[in-house]
Order: sequence, then C-alpha cells, then structure tokens
Amino acid sequence: MILYRTTNGILVEQNGSYYSVPETSINALIAHEELERYLATTIANANPVSPIDPATLLPPIEHQEVWAAGVTYYRSRSARIEESKDAGGGDFYDRVYSADRPELFFKALAHKVAGPYSSVNIRRDATWSVPEPELTLVIDPRGQIIGYTIGNDMSSRDIEGVNPLYLPQAKVYDRSCALGPGLLLQKNPLPSSTRIQLDILRSTHLEFSATTTLAEMKRDPKTLVEYLFRDQSFPHGCFLLTGTGIVPPDAFTLASKDEIRISIDSIGVLVNTVA
Repeated sequence: MILYRTTNGILVEQNGSYYSVPETSINALIAHEELERYLATTIANANPVSPIDPATLLPPIEHQEVWAAGVTYYRSRSARIEESKDAGGGDFYDRVYSADRPELFFKALAHKVAGPYSSVNIRRDATWSVPEPELTLVIDPRGQIIGYTIGNDMSSRDIEGVNPLYLPQAKVYDRSCALGPGLLLQKNPLPSSTRIQLDILRSTHLEFSATTTLAEMKRDPKTLVEYLFRDQSFPHGCFLLTGTGIVPPDAFTLASKDEIRISIDSIGVLVNTVA
C-alpha cells in the first residue's frame, strides 16, 4: 500500500483504490508501531474515495529530518573523483566507496523539501547543477525501515568539486530536495532488479535519460540506517536518500523550467520543475 499526503488529508492506495485515513499526522503514522495493520483495518472499514488529483499532492513529510548517503554506486564514485581531480579530493571518494563506514550527511528539514509537481531550485552561485535520483528509505523512530519513497538530491557539482568541504553548500539550500509522490509501506527489501529511471525534459525535448537498478548499489540499506542511528535519535523518524547511480554527462547542467521525472518501480513517478 502507498500513503499519500494531500491538501485534502492523508490517503492510502491499495490495488488501485484510494481510502481516507482518519489520522491526519504523518508524524503519528511513521511512529505507529503497527502501521500496516492500522491501515489495513482502515481500508476494511471504509469505502473508496475518488482518485488523487495530482495538484493536491504535498511532500510526504512533517517533522522528519532528511539525510543522505553518498558514493554508494560505482558511477557516483567515478563522477566525484572526476569533478574534484583539480582540487586533489578524488582519493577521498575512492576511499569512502571501499570503507566500512559510509558517507552520511544532513540534507533537509521539511520546510526545504519540495513535493510532487512543485519546483526545485538550483543555486544562484552554481554553474553546474544536476538532479540525483535516489531510492529513499522511510525510517521510524525505532530505526526500522518501514517503507520507501523517491528522492531527488539536487546537487551543485562545481561547488563540491572545488573542495569536498563545500559539500553542505552544494547540497543544502531551499528546495534542494524533493520527495514523493507517496510512501510505499513495505518492510521487506525491494528486489535488486528494482529500476530507477531519470528523464530530464527541456521545452518538451528529452534532454537526458538513463536508468540503473538497485543491483548497482554497493551499500546495504540496513547498514546505512545502523550508522545513521549511532548516537542519534529521531523522535519523528527520518528519511534517508541512498545515493545515486545516474550521473548526467559533464557538459550537462540544469536550466530554469527543465522538467525532472524520476520513476522507481512499485513507488511511482516524482515530477518537479526547476524554478
């Protein structure tokens, strides 16, 4: 089942039918100890409602923090090494790709997150900006993965490339993250064959398109969560972007009005436009 946050309340979808959820707080739902059972009972005692109007979708986040993992795909490792070669930082990315300890960094609070069909930003002081399509873990306050969503980790490659210590500026700014369209509630891992696709349209022309699968991800999601929760608490749960295996060519940079479409099997499609 998939949980959606909308301007008309929270809805859950199962087998193509939609149902209203009495609980109005994403915080409470993510913290619920028996969430799937609660929603199954809700569905059993409710009549279907009209399908979701995409214009009503909100980002599926309330008071959760958003974190991200880096260099979890070989393609990302190669891109980071290439972009930082002049700064002498390439060795860092090779070493973190092979290390036991993953790269984890803070990405956003809810007010910085864009929802489906809304705009994402590129930094005014950046010259090389790209989207990063990522499977995103939905984690409850107890550190359990309870579901998945789609994330876009917007990145200013030229800023991080100058110096790896500039990563927070390259990654963290208003509407530098998008989540949605909904939360696929599933405790079991997604199959390694799960496909992630990125399409970037410019004036209706397909400017860039690529796919990868979870089989290309080096890190185990449970291990990423274990490191994230070391000496940290998340009373409302959190989201963790798991890294990207799709990197546009070096000659590409996002432009205003570009449409970014990220699809992940079983979850849906996250669509955003560059402001």
